[in-house]
Amino acid sequence: MTDRLFNAIRNADLAQVKELLKAQPDLVNRSDQRGSSPLLLATYFGQPQIVSELLKHRPDVNRRDAAGNTALMGVAFKGYVEMARLLLDAGADPNLTNSQGATALIYAAGFGHKDLVSLLLEKGADPAISDQTGQTAIGQARMKNFTDIVTILEARL
Repeated sequence: MTDRLFNAIRNADLAQVKELLKAQPDLVNRSDQRGSSPLLLATYFGQPQIVSELLKHRPDVNRRDAAGNTALMGVAFKGYVEMARLLLDAGADPNLTNSQGATALIYAAGFGHKDLVSLLLEKGADPAISDQTGQTAIGQARMKNFTDIVTILEARL
């Protein structure tokens, strides 16, 4: 049934996701061969309705994939503000780091997602955390000339 759930998520089949979770609620915390959870997969594919449905079943919102990434890191990388809000409201930790030491804030700043940077800061993201190369969110924003994000982050330091 795990494969069916992952396929339903890939196909954006909300009805099947609901049906599978109703029949077997523990599927919400299963992993695929890459270590991705249903929540990570749904965020990766940009499916806020499926993310909302999965969150009703109380998955581990801070669960990591094989590279140490969380669903919040994934949405920060892609700039999905709506899903980031859902995850943060469900208890996602904005200060977790992956295997490279990056946080959701570092990704959001490095990819120019200004609204997401503001949301993460509002929800307690620490702008002083640096990755394994010593880069912080503000360093990423400066390197890419995202001056509006630099201004937001400077106000928090």
